[in-house]
Formats: sequence, structure tokens, C-alpha cells
Amino acid sequence: MSASLPQPVPRAAAFFDLDKTVIAKSSALAFSRPFYRGGLINRRAVLRSAYAQFVYLAGGADADQMERMRKYLSSLCVGWDVAQVREIIGETLHDLIDPLIYDEAAELLEQHRLAGRDVVLVSTSGSEIVEPIGEMLGADHVIATRMAVGDDGRYTGEIGFYAYGEHKATAIREFAERHNIDLERSYAYSDSETDVPMLETVGHPHAVNPDRALRKEAGTRGWPVLVFSKPVSMRSRMPSIPKPSRSVVAATAVAAGAAAAAAVLWVSRRA
Repeated sequence: MSASLPQPVPRAAAFFDLDKTVIAKSSALAFSRPFYRGGLINRRAVLRSAYAQFVYLAGGADADQMERMRKYLSSLCVGWDVAQVREIIGETLHDLIDPLIYDEAAELLEQHRLAGRDVVLVSTSGSEIVEPIGEMLGADHVIATRMAVGDDGRYTGEIGFYAYGEHKATAIREFAERHNIDLERSYAYSDSETDVPMLETVGHPHAVNPDRALRKEAGTRGWPVLVFSKPVSMRSRMPSIPKPSRSVVAATAVAAGAAAAAAVLWVSRRA
């Protein structure tokens, strides 16, 4: 009887939220001006987006606000031409997002890679924007919201997977099962109290630039609190990294724009 093959040793991973954890702003709201120039939102929405960005940076969005964003996103994107939005984002992603990356986050990402851990971005933003950002950062995988596209190349308004709250934690556990990841040896980083389920899945959770609720939770649980405050261009930090090709960047589509407009809506309603 032949001996059974040895099982591969589980690896560890580092899971990073994106907005206010790896980059200094909301990745979705960052695209308001390009979408205005492309005719997808009006001037008033641009001004409201600037205010939404301020509110988001000051205190983040709670669960109720995120739910309103999700519902509006679903209705907003119905019929949007994916190709048009990909063209807009493809022209602006690198210039908009690259300068927003925290130097401290980039350093931490590199440390995890050198330690042999998989680096995974976990974001409520659409996969169309998270995937090229992940490639820019050298991440191994991304977990992000997925939106449905019809045969006509337009968004249907359905959300296949919403990467938020407990859904993030579930996706991380499923990812760990598929990729032989030992979660007890893994790390997670987020700024928001809504990501407590995500942080609870790993043995080494960290609060980064935490909102008030997460700071309190981290204090209660003894989780480390990190402060990232130095946005820096990845190209200036590591000049060897080439600018992503247009074919790669073009993958960053409607979910980003829809999320931006959705955030604008809940801020305007609150105002």
C-alpha cells in the first residue's frame, strides 16, 4: 500500500480593507469629477461628492448609511453602459488613486509579502475598481462587491455579492478554505466598526485610523491601533513599478461610479 502524500502546510495571509486603510480617501468618491466630465453626474453632484468625502473622512459611514448606499447603487446603475464608464476610469485611475496610497500601508504590504503571506484587499467597492488597485499594489487577491452585467453590456442593477459587514467575514473564511490559509496566523486591517466581523476572523486584527466605534472596540479587545497619515505616490516610492496598462486599468468600471453617486445621495439626503 503506497504512503499517502503529505498535506501542504497552511499559509498565513494579510487582509486589508481599502478606503482609509490603504488609501487616504473613498476610492469611489474619488471619481466624481471624471464622471462629471463624462456626463454621468451633474455639477451639483460633484459639489455634494466633495462634501460626502469630507463627511466620510471625518467619521465614516455607519451601517444604516451603507445600506442606503447599497440600495441606491442597485437602482442607479441600471442601464449604465459599462464600456463608457470603463473608458472614463481607464483614463483616470492611476492619476487619482496612486497619490492617495498611504506610505505606511505600502510598507506594511511589503513586509507581509516578504514574510511569505498572501496579501488580500477586501473592499465594499466594486471588483472593477479593487482589482486594478490590487494589481497596482502587488496584492495577490481581492475580495470585492460584484455587480451583474446583462448580455447588452449594461448593468442590470443586481448585486451578485455585497462585500460588507458579515459578508466580508464569510468571504474571508471561504477564501481561506480554498487557498489553505491558516486564519489564526493571519492578519487583518480596517478603519471601520462595520468590519469587526472581518477583524474577528483572524488571529492578528488591527484597527487602522479607526472610527470612534472601532477605536472603542479595539480598546476593549486589546487590538493594536495604527495611524497612517502619509499618502505617497507608489511610482515615486518605488519607481520600478510601471504604470498599469490601459487594458488592465479599463477593468475598473461602473461599481465605482455607482458607489460614488450613491454616497453623494445619502449625504445630500442627510443635509
